[in-house]
Amino acid sequence: MQFKHPELLYALFLLLIPIIIHLFQFRKFQKEAFTNVALLKQVILQTRKSSQLKKWLTLLVRLLMLAAIVFAFAQPFSSKKNIINSENETVIYLDNSFSMQAKGPQGELLKRAVQDLISNVPEDESISLLTNETTFKNTTIKAIKNDLLTLGYTSKTLSYDAALLTCKKLFKSSNSTKNIVFISDFQQNTSEFNPENDSLYKLFAVKLTPINTNNISIDSTYISNTTNTVIDLKVILKNTGESVDNIPVSLFNNDTLIAKTSVTINETSETTFSLPVNKLINGKILIDDAYLQYDNSLFFNINETPKINVLSINNQDDTFLKRLYRENEFNYTSSELNQLDYNVVNEQHVLVLNELKTIPNSLVSVLNAFTKQGGSIIIIPSEAIDFDSYNALLMDYNTSFKSYIKTEKQVTTINFSNPIYAHDVFEKQVTNFQYPKINGYYTLTHHLGSEILSYEDGKPFLFENKNVYLFSAPLNDLNSNFKNSPLIVPTFYNIARLSFKIPQLYYTIGNENTYDIAVTLHQDDILSLVNAEINLIPKQQYYNNKVVITTDEEPSLSNIYSINEGQESIQNVTYNYDRKESHLEYQNLSTIKHVTINNSVTDIFNTLKSNTKVNELWKWFVIFALAFLIIEMLILKYFK
Repeated sequence: MQFKHPELLYALFLLLIPIIIHLFQFRKFQKEAFTNVALLKQVILQTRKSSQLKKWLTLLVRLLMLAAIVFAFAQPFSSKKNIINSENETVIYLDNSFSMQAKGPQGELLKRAVQDLISNVPEDESISLLTNETTFKNTTIKAIKNDLLTLGYTSKTLSYDAALLTCKKLFKSSNSTKNIVFISDFQQNTSEFNPENDSLYKLFAVKLTPINTNNISIDSTYISNTTNTVIDLKVILKNTGESVDNIPVSLFNNDTLIAKTSVTINETSETTFSLPVNKLINGKILIDDAYLQYDNSLFFNINETPKINVLSINNQDDTFLKRLYRENEFNYTSSELNQLDYNVVNEQHVLVLNELKTIPNSLVSVLNAFTKQGGSIIIIPSEAIDFDSYNALLMDYNTSFKSYIKTEKQVTTINFSNPIYAHDVFEKQVTNFQYPKINGYYTLTHHLGSEILSYEDGKPFLFENKNVYLFSAPLNDLNSNFKNSPLIVPTFYNIARLSFKIPQLYYTIGNENTYDIAVTLHQDDILSLVNAEINLIPKQQYYNNKVVITTDEEPSLSNIYSINEGQESIQNVTYNYDRKESHLEYQNLSTIKHVTINNSVTDIFNTLKSNTKVNELWKWFVIFALAFLIIEMLILKYFK
């Protein structure tokens, strides 16, 4: 038992006064003489004893009555812990990711959790609430009720560690009792919910469990083959439940149904649609699945593909470059050094210095400006270079040629993590292939770039720094067989593709996505992403002949967007939600010892209420005082 005003308990010392009065009996007695009291002696003794008992009982009852009154004014109460000088704070993390669309015993997990919060948290209690994209700090359920009722699902996800760290920052007092409540389905993603024990915080976890884990999703789509007339579009579907027969898959172009098929799916299934070449497609693939809804559609678009401009400045045969950079994807031009028109350099995306013996100073300046404007340069040295002119160019790229060594070497190491080979080049990392060889190479003083191909001794054959791709050996047939190697095509082709990143079929929201738009903007002009619901300005960087757009969390809605310059549409780009929420596998929380775990929002908040509940006892002491007063009156009136 605790007291709001414990200082009033000093009044209990006043109870000594009636005790002292009773003990010293300040009342004087007067003797009366009787002629014969022999017959009354027994009666006198009995009366004196009963009188003494009555006085003791009266004293005891009065003392208890006064003590009850003192206790009542001190306002006693009981609770599970001392909360007189401790403020109680609660911070709630409410997971509103797409997996919370799953159906529980009482409907969608998120909607049920919102209703339980509104029902169980007192309207005037100060709380802070955190979702995956919004924070409500130092508010009440009453104030944010409408926001909770309209709370939607989001593709943004917080790791559990990040959510916990954010929750801790929302507490406003260092001396308060701190309660953190996690409400989630605790889906098994890249991070696990396993917080460290922290005595400053009491952690509660509400694990919401769906009634089943069946879900079919459109996982991805890609172009599997292209002919002169047809594009084959392959669609991958995945299932996390029982196998299903005859799932309809529909393909739309804008709002027009252009194809439909059905598939039987166990864990993974695929189907293929054929699309005409050279037709603009604003596509949507759709399935009918009753569980998670966000992954039942996948958007994509096929634009008119811009060509990449490649200029080769030659002092050696460029036949292999003409074969690599075909006119269906590239605008390939070539020029001798003495016939080069410097005005066309800024129109290019890739420049190839094909075994030049010397690089004029005027060209060095142009090339340095070209790379700063986002262009890429491929440097293939000749066997007899002018070191000064080459090193004048390479000075800005943290390397230089040192000497030419005439000896045979093999290219044996591939950097598979480099963007040139990271995607769609090798199905797996190969260690046994037909090694290209060279008969002579240049040593380098140093280099700070990314190695792409290396010799058997670890020295670089090809490396990149600041958009400059430098070979350390000539590639002519007399010095190397690299032109006949399987590496020649992906190397040169992907260098050009990386120099101008044509928008893909679609991008994933939440990833860092970068692509280039072939447009020349006037001063202060900007590009925007627009659809029926959203008009936003993405991060963009302007160069001479392109604009580089970078996005991550925005746009946040899955759809096809128009890239606009003012009111004019240039082309379309598509964004889809990440499919990681589609895999309905959940974490087992039973091994976490220092977290109070329950599957009910109501039960958790009942526990919080019982932990902080104050039972006020002063009313009972008022009742006791009245009872003792009544007992005293009865004693005085009826006790004989």
